[in-house]
Order: sequence, then C-alpha cells, then structure tokens
Amino acid sequence: MSITVLFCFVVFGISLWGFRSPSVFHQLMHYPYVEARDRSYHRMITSIFLHGSWLHLLVNLFVFFTFGEAIEYLFIQLFGSALGRINFILLFLLSGLMASVFTFRKHLHDPNFRSVGASGSISGVMFAYVLFFPLQNLYLYGLIPIPGIIVGVLYLWYSNYAAKREGGRIDHSAHFYGAVTGLIFTIVIYPKSVSMFVQQLMSVF
Repeated sequence: MSITVLFCFVVFGISLWGFRSPSVFHQLMHYPYVEARDRSYHRMITSIFLHGSWLHLLVNLFVFFTFGEAIEYLFIQLFGSALGRINFILLFLLSGLMASVFTFRKHLHDPNFRSVGASGSISGVMFAYVLFFPLQNLYLYGLIPIPGIIVGVLYLWYSNYAAKREGGRIDHSAHFYGAVTGLIFTIVIYPKSVSMFVQQLMSVF
C-alpha cells in the first residue's frame, strides 16, 4: 500500500469520526484562540485530518490522490524506497503544519476563527508536482487544460488575495502557506528541481 493511499484512509477515518462525534471534532480542530490559551498545539496537526463536510472531504481526497501518487512515486525514484516515502510524509505533514502555524499567528486573538482540512498539506504536494512538471496540463473543473505553472501562479495570487479579504468559510491563508512550504521543502531536499523547472520553461521559447 502506498503512503498516499494510507493517508487517504487515515484522513477518511478521522474525518468520519469527527462527523459522528462533535466533541471529537471540537477537540481536534484548529482553533488558534483556544490553542494559545490552553496550549493545545496538537490541533495544528490533528485538524489536517478533519473535514467540515462530505463534499470537503471527498474533493480533498480526490485531489490528494491525484497528485500524491505521482509525487510519492517520483520521490521513491529520486531517493530510494525508504527515504522517498519519508520525504513524502514530511512534505505532507510539514505543509499542513506550517499552514496551521501561520494561521495561528494571524488569528491568535480571533475567537471566531476555526479551521479544518488537509488543504494546506495538499497544496504543498500539488506545488511539488508543479515544480517538477510545470508544463503538464492540469484540468480546471476536469475539462479545461491549463499548464501547471499557470495554475500555480494563479493559485498563489488568488489565495493571497482572498486571504486579505477575510470572511468566508475557506482558509485561503492555509492554502497559500501550505503551497509555499511544499515548494521550499522540495527545493531543499532536491535542489536540482530548480534547474529542471527552468529548463522545462526555457524549452517553450
């Protein structure tokens, strides 16, 4: 079983647990205002595995499986079986954790802000994919082909723009910082990815 599939099962199981138990959901969700006061920092990680609705959960699992399988396989090819899987686990967890850390700092004094979902982690995995395959088409709404580099730029721009507007139920800051963390982490563990990225873009001209 791949790490991607294993994570999908874990996310599904914990999310289902949260759906069935409001008390569990409350104890595991990301809640900066409470975390700062009772030091329940575990929420920064546990909230990654919770979701607010079935639609939220299923969309995230689909996107994660799509990009996760490709990046996990690539990491295994680059680093070997054991280290490749470890790096993939770190990519997923660190992207989600750093997304939570930045939203913690931003909403430290806001008792109304709460957040759940693997979107920060998934953004990190997705941007690792864009770094390695910038010209690979990604399909908007499953129909419209757009090169990964364009999707990546638009994704960062919109996440940053929407985060500044505030409001709504989507934690756009988590998307932005998860994506940036995934990008930086991938470059740190495999510096050649930068030259590979540039060479692919230059091949277009």
